[in-house]
Amino acid sequence: MSLPAPSAPANAGAPATTPAPPVADTPSIRALFLGFLGLGMTAFGGALPLARRMIVEKHRWITSAEFTDLLGLCQFLPGGNIINLSVALGMRFHGWRGALASILGLIAVPSAVVIALGTIYQHFQHDPHVRHLFAGLAAAAAGLLIQMAWKVSWPLRKSLVLACVAAACFIAIAVLRLPLVLTMLVMTPISLYATSRVSP
Repeated sequence: MSLPAPSAPANAGAPATTPAPPVADTPSIRALFLGFLGLGMTAFGGALPLARRMIVEKHRWITSAEFTDLLGLCQFLPGGNIINLSVALGMRFHGWRGALASILGLIAVPSAVVIALGTIYQHFQHDPHVRHLFAGLAAAAAGLLIQMAWKVSWPLRKSLVLACVAAACFIAIAVLRLPLVLTMLVMTPISLYATSRVSP
């Protein structure tokens, strides 16, 4: 007597799906302070690349797309991008308390270090070794910014229109040396219109 063949599972023909990474919980005020404190202690020469790694990849407070949108808003506002980013992220989760915790964590260590180094630099600024040191730091900072720009711009490959807008902004500021405010006033409405046209 032969046994019946086992029935195939209902989803046998369905393609295997990779489970999405778990969504991180809302960070506490303490977590925001410590996260930006660590960022302020390690972000020598360029905080934005390390900020993206800390916020998106390490803690997963927001997604990569949300970070790009938030960074775009912070670049449009006056002030330093990383300062604006810390305030906006803190406000998003805990209002003004979160914003205060984020910005205090970000500037606490750098402020003390800059004051100390500024005092030392006044005495040794003409030393050629010190000049070579700052030149090397500038090169490292440029590399970090290029790496972050690549990660942020990579999703734009899906839209030729948005990629052209980004390229036009780069040419206007880096090549033609047009004023940043004028470029933003012209390109922001164009970018918003282009996004509305390509969004589903």
